[in-house]
Amino acid sequence: MTMADSLTSGADQAPQVEGSGILRQVEASNRSAVVLNIQRMSTEDGPGLRTTVFMKGCSLNCRWCHNPEAVSAKEQLVWHQVRCIGSKVCDAVCPEDALARNGELLEIDYTRCTACGECSDQCPSMALETLGRRWQLEDLVAEVAKDRAYFEASGGGVTVSGGEPALRAPFMAQFLERCRELGLHTALDTCGMCSPSALQSLAGCADLVLYDLKEINGDKHARFTGVSNERILANLVELGEQMRHSSLPAELWIRTPLIPGATLSDDNIEGIGAFIAGNVGDVVSRWELCAFNNLAGDKYERLGLSWEFDGTPLLSNGELQHVAEVARGSGVDPDIVLTTGRAQLEGELDGEASKPEAKTAAQADALAVGDTPLKSPAAG
Repeated sequence: MTMADSLTSGADQAPQVEGSGILRQVEASNRSAVVLNIQRMSTEDGPGLRTTVFMKGCSLNCRWCHNPEAVSAKEQLVWHQVRCIGSKVCDAVCPEDALARNGELLEIDYTRCTACGECSDQCPSMALETLGRRWQLEDLVAEVAKDRAYFEASGGGVTVSGGEPALRAPFMAQFLERCRELGLHTALDTCGMCSPSALQSLAGCADLVLYDLKEINGDKHARFTGVSNERILANLVELGEQMRHSSLPAELWIRTPLIPGATLSDDNIEGIGAFIAGNVGDVVSRWELCAFNNLAGDKYERLGLSWEFDGTPLLSNGELQHVAEVARGSGVDPDIVLTTGRAQLEGELDGEASKPEAKTAAQADALAVGDTPLKSPAAG
């Protein structure tokens, strides 16, 4: 029995009551899922050039989330004001009367909107966009397989992210297995807040697991993300055991977002490092310290939400270097620690133009092919 079969065996063994349709509904739900976005040429979600499949729906609600459009499992409608030409064609076709004009602004009544897509289909300038699209399993596999040439040339592959892909474990397990059957390198990007069986099944289909450890203190974790970290830490320990007794996953990377006023503290970094060293130090090959990314404000605005970190500056190179030093002294192998993401450039705050200098391993990689440093991973 494969990992994917283990997640769907309950459906396979369900009583086939004539005319009930229940079994067919379960099987159909495991063969499709709502995907937020397919991002090609990603350099932030594993080795090489990658095609990252972002799923809709998350088990956390991080206050700093860089992908707020991925939190809800449902399709969502958003309006891009900069694209709007004011044709008002889309207003007239809404079957729920959920669109209203307020001067030059378009207001969406999310209590009425069903994200049916009628308005976004009719919008001539693509100012209205439905976030999320249901994909059939084989169609999604075929879509990512188009990028095989880039994977082979760069040592890349396919990454599933979100949101939280483990919330769609049966579908995701089948997807990852199909990718591996095609010879594609696979990676699972997870926050770890899921059932142990879901994580075990998905990790067993992945060459690499990217595992978020955001905050070591349980009370603070609950305050920042909405839930305690107890399950997340326990799942990581179990994942370490799985790696010691199985060939997959072959590699484990830990990722910690450095959020000013939240996770960015010496105590947190020291605590996470001690936990890694004491529980999974023998199987972790990389610990990424992901610099805060301040470019999510527009996403919140389009969803009609406010972001408490709007206007928060990027970290300085000095701050990133200090955090890296703290991490390297926390008990882990110092060689696995690196910082990723963009830091403030010298002269950036006073408006001076200057050519970026490589200050982190990720930026050094980026500057080898161009002058634009990599953006911070979308740590949720």
